[in-house]
Amino acid sequence: MSDKSLQAQIAELSGWARQTDRDALQKTFTFKNFNRAFGFMTQVALKAEKMDHHPEWFNVYNRVEVTLTTHDTGGVSEKDITLARFMNEIAGG
Repeated sequence: MSDKSLQAQIAELSGWARQTDRDALQKTFTFKNFNRAFGFMTQVALKAEKMDHHPEWFNVYNRVEVTLTTHDTGGVSEKDITLARFMNEIAGG
C-alpha cells in the first residue's frame, strides 16, 4: 500500500493515528464500564481470528488501548485498515 493511499485511509478512521516510533496505528477506546470494554474485545477477537490478524492491546477497566500492524509485512496494511474500521463500527465511532 502506498504511503499516500495509507494516509488517505487513516484520515477516514476516526481517532486512529500512526505511531511515531514504528509503522503502526493506535487508538484508545473508552467505554461505559468493564463489561462493555470486554464485550468489545470479544467481538474484535472473533473478527480477528477469522481474519487471522490479531491486534496488540491492553485493557484496564473501561479502557482498551489498541495497536495495529501487520508483522508479516513489517508495517500497516489493508488488514489493519479493515480491522480498525470494524472496531470503530462496533464501538460506535
